[in-house]
Amino acid sequence: MNRTRSEHDLLGDRDIPANAYWGVHTLRAVENFPISGQTIGQVNDLIVALAAIKQAAAMANADLGLLAPARSRAIIAACEEIRAGKLHDQFIVDQIQGGAGTSTNMNANEVIANRALELLGHKKGDYRHLHPNEHVNLSQSTNDVYPTALRIAAWAGLHRLIAQMASLRSAFAEKAVEFSDVLKMGRTQLQEAVPMTLGQEFNAFAIMLGEDELRLAEAAQLIREINLGATAIGTGITAHPDYAERVRARLAEVTGIPVITAPDLVEATQDCGAFVQVSGVLKRVAVKLSKTCNDLRLLSSGPRAGFAEINLPAKQAGSSIMPGKVNPVIPEVVNQVAFEVIGNDITITMAAEAGQLQLNAFEPVIAYSLFRSVSHLIAACQTLEINCIRGITANRDRLRESVENSIGLVTALNPYIGYAAATEVALEAHRTGRGVYELVLEKGLMTQARLDRVLRPEELTRPQQMVS
Repeated sequence: MNRTRSEHDLLGDRDIPANAYWGVHTLRAVENFPISGQTIGQVNDLIVALAAIKQAAAMANADLGLLAPARSRAIIAACEEIRAGKLHDQFIVDQIQGGAGTSTNMNANEVIANRALELLGHKKGDYRHLHPNEHVNLSQSTNDVYPTALRIAAWAGLHRLIAQMASLRSAFAEKAVEFSDVLKMGRTQLQEAVPMTLGQEFNAFAIMLGEDELRLAEAAQLIREINLGATAIGTGITAHPDYAERVRARLAEVTGIPVITAPDLVEATQDCGAFVQVSGVLKRVAVKLSKTCNDLRLLSSGPRAGFAEINLPAKQAGSSIMPGKVNPVIPEVVNQVAFEVIGNDITITMAAEAGQLQLNAFEPVIAYSLFRSVSHLIAACQTLEINCIRGITANRDRLRESVENSIGLVTALNPYIGYAAATEVALEAHRTGRGVYELVLEKGLMTQARLDRVLRPEELTRPQQMVS
């Protein structure tokens, strides 16, 4: 039950559990970096991306006659298994690590090598037949594998986020149609402004999301640029002259992502600008989602003493002491995700700035922060749609009453009764607490039929010619 195998590295010999696919480099990384408690194996996109890169490299090296066909086939088969979801529990190094991602790359090299050895009929750790560095890592360096893996993984995550945002947008758009005839008062600076429909308010939420879907899609295009073939610093040392283009083509074939090789690999190996750009757009998404959730909490505040214009679905009891209290817990959790994403953006910004000379050693924390932002935003959009937006209802009578009693209504009536009369009505309404609708009729400024026509939603909520 406790059998081990011995592996050697430049620091000496270590015993590895006999059944482990990882090796000595992974063991030392686990001992050195007990930081987040989150392993790279928990980031499915990253492990799939690493396997795709190693598979593409094995294919390219075989194409160039640098890797024996049997070894290439074994590496490819091992990578395909990992891409299908197997052995992810063997990727055990912490997501936050020193070494610019070397521990992640070596964890991948060792797992793939040991699975390939099994497929060739050899024991794990018998690296005479297939070696993690010499064969799995052939023509590569951590410094081109790890950044490329982050880009491939980010591409997958961003497109899932875009799809989830589109679904949330559709939910808002459906509510906009449902509420298209619900008149209410718009507000600026929390003060009553002019009438609008609740549908217009929800349509604005939908449009804001749609704009950010486009911005995310644009940002995703930036991360298609990879530096595979750069090896250590971008000069391509130890790689075949044709390797960079060959591995790019193979990676595009394996992943279906239209990756392109950076025009200058020295620049690409040290530059984290694409991650800063993507993170900035994620922050934009977070800010606007949070603003939307602030609005939902305000509009649903009450149930008696607040705005109480809409009702959010009741999801759980809101208090351990106040009976009957229900809180806007779904918008609240989305707010908190937004705060985290904004903080992650600062981390990514500082890590990108801290790069020195030909390499940025801090890409692991960039990856950790970026992947958390993406995954948490996906979950936040999903719970906001399912547990909140689709169940929202409007308090139609309260909204109509608020319009009729609002002093802001005089702005809509100004073209019909004149500025002076409108001002007089507004002052009296404010002084007496009476409604604008009531006062206009009482003063004979408009007939009820004409006033009702002017106050129709289609007249109040878009540019119109004056009602004669």
